[in-house]
Amino acid sequence: MADTNFVDYVKIYGRSGNGGPGSAHFRREKGEPKGGPDGGDGGRGGHVILRGNAQMWTLLHLKYRRHVFAGHGESGGKQSRHGADGEDIYLDVPLGTVAKDAETGEFLFEITQEGETKILAQGGRGGLGNTQFKSATMQAPHFAQPGEPFVEGWFTLELKILADVGLVGFPSAGKSTLLSVVSAAKPKIGDYPFTTLVPNIGIVSYRDNQSFVMADIPGIIEGAHEGKGLGLRFLRHIERNSMLLFMVPADTKDYRKEFDILINELQEYNPELLDKERFLVISKSDFLDDELKVEISKEISDIPHLFISSVTGQGITQLKDKIWQILNK
Repeated sequence: MADTNFVDYVKIYGRSGNGGPGSAHFRREKGEPKGGPDGGDGGRGGHVILRGNAQMWTLLHLKYRRHVFAGHGESGGKQSRHGADGEDIYLDVPLGTVAKDAETGEFLFEITQEGETKILAQGGRGGLGNTQFKSATMQAPHFAQPGEPFVEGWFTLELKILADVGLVGFPSAGKSTLLSVVSAAKPKIGDYPFTTLVPNIGIVSYRDNQSFVMADIPGIIEGAHEGKGLGLRFLRHIERNSMLLFMVPADTKDYRKEFDILINELQEYNPELLDKERFLVISKSDFLDDELKVEISKEISDIPHLFISSVTGQGITQLKDKIWQILNK
């Protein structure tokens, strides 16, 4: 995904359609100048609907579509004819899209499945025609209901990437390199902070034609939960990962401290993130000899971990096995 093509937040104005008014018509036929009521009901106003599309990875297509209007319902007619419903507007969105009220921040719903539909702005109900009000005590009602008015408002759509494994680490920890090695994804890679400015997703092939989805989340820094660095912009993508793979590079001075900082940032952002399965890898381990690995393992003995090198392939097969084991507990 090109940086300019990945959009994970949009604000749109949605307006449903008015319900059509019911008809207060009376039947007038030759030989029956005073027929009874035959006014039909009005049509429903159109909805604004979000629909899940598993082929989409971005909200880019909605970035410049700021205003969305559904159709109005038509009036009821004579001979009890029902008015046509207003046109529904469907907005396809990636799986993992969360809809909120832009004014209050209230969570409305989330789209998580292919073809799943949820109404963002509900169309007004059509009014009842006078036929509906006929009774033994009211043979000729001369009135009908108006249709319900449209619903309008500003809404925010946020994409939270759905992936089995989320890579968590400081900038330049080797997350993009790992993803490029274990999948067909081609993220931008460089040995400097914030090379990755958008989440990248790759499908990792495993044994017996099985696979899992891995997401490279842009680097976290200390204070990210307060909005520092790329901060809150990308922390939300971690919420939908089944497990978290923490990455600390071999040239780090204090492995425990760096891991603890990453844990703290997630806890401050959303304590529920720490309920997820997690595993630590020491990346770029081709720089380490066996003696150093033993010393590092002592330092982090209480944390399940593995030494890997995306350049030499060291530990990559074992890492896939471990991830598969965790995902299929």
